Formats: sequence, structure tokens, C-alpha cells
Amino acid sequence: MRSVMAPRGEAPATDSASRTLVLGIDGARRIVQCGPNAKGVLGRAPGDLIGRPATDLVGDEAKAELEALLEPNDAGQERNGVMAVLRGDDGATASALVTVQPMVGGDSGTAPAALLFVRVELPPSERYQDPALMRRALMDDPLTRFGATLDLDQSARGLVDVVVPHFCNAASVLVLESLVAADEVHTESGSAVLRRIAVTSDDGNPAWTSTFPVGEVLVFPEGTPYRQVMETARPVHLPHIDLDRASEIGRLWRRGPAGELLSNVSMVLLPMIARDTLLGFIACTRVPGFRKFDAYDVEIGMEFAARAAIVIDNARRYSRERATALALQRSLLPMRLSAPSSVEVRHRYLPGSKLVEVGGDWYESIALPGARVALIVGDVAGHGVRAAVTMGRLRTALHTLANLELPPADALHVMHELMIELGEQEPHFATCVYAVYDATTGTIEIASAGHLPPLLAAPGGDNEYLQVPPAPPLGVAGGAAIESREFTVEDGSLFVIYTDGLVENRGRDIDDGLARLQRIFGPDSVDRSMEDLAKATLAGVYADQHRDDIAVLIARLRRLPEDRYASWTLPADPAAVRRARGLVRARLEEWELDELDYTTELLASELITNALRYAPGPIELRLLLERTLVLEVLDRSAALPRLRRAEDDDENGRGLLVVSQLAHRWGTRRTAAGKVVWCEQIVPGIDPDASEQVPAWPDEAWPGENHHRE
Repeated sequence: MRSVMAPRGEAPATDSASRTLVLGIDGARRIVQCGPNAKGVLGRAPGDLIGRPATDLVGDEAKAELEALLEPNDAGQERNGVMAVLRGDDGATASALVTVQPMVGGDSGTAPAALLFVRVELPPSERYQDPALMRRALMDDPLTRFGATLDLDQSARGLVDVVVPHFCNAASVLVLESLVAADEVHTESGSAVLRRIAVTSDDGNPAWTSTFPVGEVLVFPEGTPYRQVMETARPVHLPHIDLDRASEIGRLWRRGPAGELLSNVSMVLLPMIARDTLLGFIACTRVPGFRKFDAYDVEIGMEFAARAAIVIDNARRYSRERATALALQRSLLPMRLSAPSSVEVRHRYLPGSKLVEVGGDWYESIALPGARVALIVGDVAGHGVRAAVTMGRLRTALHTLANLELPPADALHVMHELMIELGEQEPHFATCVYAVYDATTGTIEIASAGHLPPLLAAPGGDNEYLQVPPAPPLGVAGGAAIESREFTVEDGSLFVIYTDGLVENRGRDIDDGLARLQRIFGPDSVDRSMEDLAKATLAGVYADQHRDDIAVLIARLRRLPEDRYASWTLPADPAAVRRARGLVRARLEEWELDELDYTTELLASELITNALRYAPGPIELRLLLERTLVLEVLDRSAALPRLRRAEDDDENGRGLLVVSQLAHRWGTRRTAAGKVVWCEQIVPGIDPDASEQVPAWPDEAWPGENHHRE
């Protein structure tokens, strides 16, 4: 006759019920019925309990509490209490959850008036007895909960919190170092470099975390079970590690405390394999006094390790992909910010949280000739690599337009046309605010395309959001044309432009975010350092798990000191050339730049002569001493001069060629009344580079990067 076996993983009924005893209590509160497992739960035979008062189940200190539970109540509701019950006749106790459930109907003389459920906590020697309970604890809800995260550290902590205490007393998770570094993981040998990313124990013994510290990078020595699991990619089962074997592991590892902790324990090492690649292993330990691991425990553990490997692999792949996207995005952002010496600029860029893909926010601060600076912040709609790539295209194009010195509205219009063209391949739109501050006049010209309003905080403490003519985002057809507006700025004012991630999130309305930003740049902001203001701007946003990426640009706008520039209006007369040379010579003497006297006079002569020949009306000559010496000639002609090489018999056309040879840089830009032709010379002893290196990102750039920080 063939025997019928229970399905694997199902525990016998006697085992699964061994922790709960059901008793029938009559109206006199005596035990009239008893479950057959009384010996296993309370250490007493069923016959010893029937007929005795229910209060004999507990000690003297708990009798009153049990009496209160047994009191009849009109509502017939069950009652619960936690108390110490007696186990055996030697006075030993065990903590138990006692539930009284009233019964109705039946003969009061024979039928119980209530059922008493005594759920006793199993002693250590009886833990890990039920494979069905272990399997359920390992495979059900906990694996789903911690598997939902894509962070490597959180996934590992979730793993050990499930394994301990449902499967073992102490556990640690070790993974390949290349996995933590978000690199591509290849097949590794037993000598692979591993990193321990999670450790826990159910007794809180600090010796586990001190002997096996989290974050340790190591290669296990030959002859240890840890090396064996990496070499074979198969589970290593050590039912009992005696003192000699534990001491040998500690000696080979040169870690004496490890030998002490592993003495007389039972251990199993479970390899984590995903897509035929060994990612690491889980070390599980049961200390003396608990049931030792058997072959069936190893089978359950490997089933858990296989699922855990998928979780770890998903976190690893997400970390690598996010690191790649963030590296791309970071490479597209500016590496240097520049501004006139009188303007102080700070920026903050914060990538989106780990629950949000990379975005398309960007910022720019570009020093322009004539003590001017272009301040730009933009945001490409959407997230992901495509948004980052579009951001890189727009930033590069806008940087070029700024260097061509197009006015803000004109530059954004060109950007709009570019976005329309890009939208033919894939729809995209972006918001952008573009401002140009002139440190000689104290004015700022601003144009905006669908972006949030800039904030201007005056030195006196007043602040306001500047009203810029509205226009649709770049790439959105129709709507109003992009226009700019000019504002006069008090010396020392703070100018703040930002993306919507700073002022808007799931838990806060955008109006509240705008009000918060206004409070940061209140009356006390004048005396605060730029670094403190930048930190305050991002205070409280790091913990937001649904945070969008954030770009912020803060500029303290100060005018160029009056003794650093000079301006003269000259008549449209040939004698203006001689007068210009004299004015330039006198000013350079005041600035003690006599070595630049001859070159600057020659440059002024050529530019003034060119203006007299092609432009009507008066001419303005400006000289600015910034990080470089800038000479500007303003006239009333909108036609921009063009550099060309004159033929031998040409009488004209060599002026700009001379300028290009003598000057460090030269260029032109249009104004509302005409144009400006400028040239720039290097001042001896002064670094002409006005840019500052952008520091590293303030937050972790990708999950796992903190492992490599000291």
C-alpha cells in the first residue's frame, strides 16, 4: 500500500497547533474541556487540568487579571490579556496571550460557557520547528514590501530584517564591490572583493556588528566557508561549528572575535544568483540553544535567496542606470560660472529624489563684455534621459546666443524656434527665464517663456516677484510673443531665479512655496552670506521622496564702482579721434596702466574712425576697468561691422583687422539706438578668467555613492 505524504512545506497539524491550547470553561469558571496538546503547551496532561479552576493556570499575581477576563458581560464580547502562565509543576512560567470568547446555547451543566485560548510563546529550543511558518514568514508580505524599493541599502536591510528572527538569530548580506559601485557585474571568482551592506541579530549583541561591520570591503581567505560559497556558487551548510572549526576560521581570517562568535553555532551561507550571475550571499547563523539547520532549512533558505537576488539585482540595475543618467545630466550642466567682479553668484542644483527620474533643469551665469552678466535658469518638461539630452541642447544653444550678445527676448525667440524644430521629431517644451544685468547702469533686462517669476530682494528688506511680460513655454506654438522688461536695481539687491521643484511638491501648494522663498530673502538676507542663503533655500527639501530636480541661481547685484569706468560723448567730427586718444590716455594714467596707453589709443582711433565713417550722429566712448580693460564705442547705426581682409590697393577695410590683432577679444552687439563695438585687453597682473569652478553636487549623485565617501 502506497503511503500518502503531505505536500512539501506543509507542517503537521500537531506542530502548527502546538503553540495554542483551547480550553472550555463552565459557568463556575472551571475547566471542563481541554485540547490534546496541553502537555506541549503547559507541560501538564489534559486530565490534570479538567475540573480545576481556570485561575490555576496562572500565578498568584495574574489571578485577578484572569478573573476579570472571565467575568460575564452582556455584550458577549471576547477579551484579551497578556499574562504569565504556569508551565509544569515546578513553578516555571511563560508569557502568553489569553483570549476569552463567551459561548451561548447548550446545557449549562455540560457545555462550556466560554472558550479560553492560551497562546504561549515557544521557548528558544522549539523555535524554527515549523517549516510552513518559516516559509510563509520569508516568502509572503515582507519580501513584497522591501522588494518595492530600488535602493540597494534599503533592500539589504529589508532582507536581514526578514531573515532575522524568522529563519535565524543573526544574518548579514554581502555583495560584490562592483555591484555597490554601480558597475557592470561580471562572473567573479572566489577571490572577489565583497562589501558587507547589512548586519543584524535578534539579541542586540553589539559583538555581531563590531566583528562583522557594515561597509567593510574584504576578500575572504581560502579555507573559510565564505570563500567556498563564492567559489562554488552553491549553498554551504555547516550544521554545527565546533570550537576547533570556529577557531580555525578566525585564524585563517585573522579575526579572533569571529572564532568566538561562531563557536557552537549552526550556519548556512546562501548564494544570491540572478541572471546566472553570482551577486553575493546571505550568511545565516543560529546560536546555541536553537534548532540546528537541516537540509530542508537550506532548501527554504535558497528559495528565499533566489527571490532576494532578484531584488538586489533590480536595485543594482536601477543604481547603474540612474548613475548613467545622472552622469549624462551632470556632464551637460555648466562646469564654470562667470560674472563681473561686482556681482556675486551662487547656485544650487539638486537631482530629483530616488523615486523620480532625472530631469532637465539647468542654470547659467555668463560674464559678458562691458561689466554685464547673463543669468539663466530653465526647465525642460518631463523626466528621463531624453529630457536631459534636450536640456543639453538648449543650454548649449543659449550659451552661444548669450555670447553673440542677443537681447534676452531675441535669444528666447531663437530658442523657441529651435524647440519647434526639435518637436517635429519628438514633442518637447521648456520654460526659461533669461536676465542680463548691466553693472555700469544698475539695470536688468528680463525675458521669460512660461517660467516662474524672478524674486528681487532690495537691500532695505523689501522683496517682490518681478512682473515680466507673459509668454508660452518654448516649443508651444501660438500665444503671445516673447518680450522683455527692464528694471532698475538698487545696489546690493539679491536676484533669485529657480525651477518649480523648489516651490512645488505633492504636499505643498505652489503659493505656499513662493511665500516660503520670499521669507528666506526677507529683511535679514542683506546681512547673510551668499552661502548661507543658498543653504537656506534648499533647507527641508532633501527628505522629500517625491522631489523633482531643483535648479537655483542667486546673484547679489552690485554696480561697478564709479572710479572703474568712464563714459564720454563725442561729436561726429574727425577731431573726435584726437580727443578720444587724449581722454583714454588721461584715464589710463589715473588707473596706472601706462603700459597699455599706446595700444588702447590705437584701438580707440580705429573704432572711432569706423563709427564716423558709417554711423550718423554723436558717438559714445566708454572705458571700463574690470578683470580686463574694455573699450566700447556706441553709435547710432544698426549695421554690424564685418572683419575682412583688404586687398593691397584698397584704401579702407583694415581697421577691424588691426583691432583683432591688437585686442585679446573683440565683438559687437546691437542696442535699442544702434550698436556697440567693443574690444578687450588683458590687464597685467590680473587673471582675465572671471569664472569659478562649479563644486561637486551637494547630495549623493546615485544610490550607493555614499559607500565610496570617507
